[in-house]
Formats: sequence, C-alpha cells, structure tokens
Amino acid sequence: MAVTAIVGANWGDEGKGKMTDVLAAQSSYVVRFQGGSNAGHTIINDYGKFALSMLPSGVFYPEVTNVIGPGAALDGDSLLHELEQLMARGVPQPTLKVSDRAQVVLPVHRLLDALEEERLGNRSYGSTKRGIAPFYADKYAKLGVQVADLYDRNRLLERVGQLLEVKNVLLTHLYGHQPLEVMPIVEELLELGERFLPYVCDTTTMLQQAYKEQQSILLEGQLGALRDPDHGIYPYSISSSTLAGYAPVGGGLPAYALTDVLVVVKAYSSCVGAGPFISEIEGVEAEQLRLRGGDAGEFGVVTGRPRRVGWFDAVATRYGCMVQGATEIALTNLDVLSYLDSIPVCVGYQLKDGTVTEQFPVNAKLEGATPVLRELPGWKCDISGARAFDELPAEAQQYVSFIETEIGVKISYLSIGPRREQLMKLG
Repeated sequence: MAVTAIVGANWGDEGKGKMTDVLAAQSSYVVRFQGGSNAGHTIINDYGKFALSMLPSGVFYPEVTNVIGPGAALDGDSLLHELEQLMARGVPQPTLKVSDRAQVVLPVHRLLDALEEERLGNRSYGSTKRGIAPFYADKYAKLGVQVADLYDRNRLLERVGQLLEVKNVLLTHLYGHQPLEVMPIVEELLELGERFLPYVCDTTTMLQQAYKEQQSILLEGQLGALRDPDHGIYPYSISSSTLAGYAPVGGGLPAYALTDVLVVVKAYSSCVGAGPFISEIEGVEAEQLRLRGGDAGEFGVVTGRPRRVGWFDAVATRYGCMVQGATEIALTNLDVLSYLDSIPVCVGYQLKDGTVTEQFPVNAKLEGATPVLRELPGWKCDISGARAFDELPAEAQQYVSFIETEIGVKISYLSIGPRREQLMKLG
C-alpha cells in the first residue's frame, strides 16, 4: 500500500486538511510529521465544521490510527482541548498515538514568542505566538523536553532547570520580565504527562511495522513549501521543514517508504503572515476575493486574522511543486473564482532591476518585484454542483488546464466547494 505525503505548494492555507480527511477514509494511519498548533486545518463533514491545529486530520474515522510523530511540536493543552471539543460534538473517540520522542511546547516558549514579537514591533515576522520558533530553537540547542521525560520527575527537574538557566537571562535582561521558577513548570508538565499517558507509545516502531505490513499511511504536512526554512521565503518561514522530503524523518519511517507526494494548490493565492507575496491584491478587489474564499472567507484558522490574498502565482507554485517533489496535484477552491469576468494569473516576475523571470528567486531578489499578469476568461456561473470535469463550463476547464500546464504536474483532484462530495477525482 502507498505511503503518501500531503503537503502545500505555497504559503499554507491550500486546503490540505480537506484532502487528508478525504484520503484518510482509505488509510490505516494519518501522521503529523512537523509543526505544532501554529496553523490549522478546516474540515467540514457530517459532524459539522471543525478547525484542527494539533490533531491529525484523520480523527473523524474511528478505524484510523492518528499519530503525533517525533518531528512535531506537541502543544499538549491544544491537543487535549481539541479532543474534548470533538467528544462534545458527537465525534467518536479517535484512536490517537503520541510519540514518546516528540518534544513538548512549554509555557516559556509561548511567553518568549509573544515577548519577541512585541519587541520587534513593525519588524515582526507575523508569528502566531504559539511558541513554535522558541520551541524548535531549544530542540536544536538540546534544551528541549521529550514526552518520555514527563514520566521521570528527576530527569524533568534537570531538563527544565537547564532550560531556565538560559531563558531567565533572556527574560530579565532582554525583555525586562521576571524570571520563571522551575517547580511550577515541572508540576504542570507532570500533570500533562498523566493526562497523556493513554496515548503515548513508540510510534516509530509502530509505523515501521505498519509499513512492513503494507498498510496505507498518510503523512500530513503543515503550511507550504514557501514557508520552509531552507527553500522558502526565509526569514519569513517557520521553524521546521514543510517539505515532503522531511515527512519520513518527522514521521519515523525510512526515506525510501514515501511513494506519493500529493501537493495541494489553491486556484488563487492566500497567506497569513509577513513576507514577499508578489501576486497580492489589496483594497476592494482583495476584500471581494477574501470574503468569497473558502467556507467562511479567507481568515486564519488559528489566529482569525484576515489572510492576504492574490491571484494564482504560477512562478511560486511551480517552484513549490518542484521542491516538494510533487507526483500529483489537488487543486482547491476553483468555485471561489466564479464571480469574475476575467481572471488574472501571475506568469512571471519583473524584478527591481527590470529583468523578467519565470523562476522563483531567492528572497533578496523578491523585494520590489512585481507580477507579470495574463488574463484568462471567467465563467460567471455557479459550478459548486458539478460532479464531473466535463460538467464544468469550458472557461473553467481551460483555467484548470492552464494551471496544469504551467505547473507541469498532473492535477488528479479538483475541489469546487468545502464538502467531501465537492471533490472530483480526475483521470
């Protein structure tokens, strides 16, 4: 059976949660391999509308095992709160496994994240203040706390004490904040460990065995290729790799296990947070697109912030699909564009030195760039009821075909609405 990574081509917000939710029905495992509670996935199903930020998107299928992998940033409070919300709304108890090697987002990480954004002011990077950058900084500085540490009081005292030796210097001297004490944090973490105990296991061995048994595994990514710290719009990136190449590492599988990379692409562009966004539109034009976008407009699932929006960016998307290693594409939100007489598409960038390129450049060259636009005809009718590609207007079919040609990867899925039945399988 397949091991499939579902990842984004752009800045995030492409609709990966919906695709994971749909494909989870044929899967045995759904695995979060990176990121934490700093970005969300919206899912609409028979139980209602849900915004998940920490739980894997397979939690609506009781037969699926949902996994928080060792590469994820575990926000325990967020995960437990989401579980409680599911139960309160009638969703069956999901099967959840949390890696004993995953590391925990601590209260001091959230505090430092908020203080740093405040210090930076208008130079900030648009953090969600969920503690993700301080978390990953500590992980690679060898100051982190693993889930397994929550069950060893002496070890936990040592780990938190070592962490606060460094953090209290920052808190007091850089931010003017009072120092934190070890014991309150340790007691909070011990209590968290008790609540998590039913879910904790060696997920790496579990998934390696599942792979040997040829069970189907989905590796669910967060955000998109342009937020990757190595290949994205650094420093306006997140702190863990958003690429499919990292999925086996963060999930606990061998590199050769990955067989398919489904890259999710939106029919226009959107993003939450700072950084270069060449095809961005503003004013009334942007507000029209934002209010029509998705099920309830283009607003951040976690933050509620209005998303920045723009026209489809073929330059950025082609690059995103390349670094993701896309084997197929899911194109989402085509129905949103149905109000337009004609639809601009960004097919190139004019850089500040006057040169025009169709290649996605490094961040230093993106500053001052402007989009080269091409107009495609709109279809001006509701397409949300179509259930086959040939039921779409000719102009909508042309738009999809144009995007497929520009990207250079086959579009296998086409979404024309937020619900599961509004997803077409092409070819």
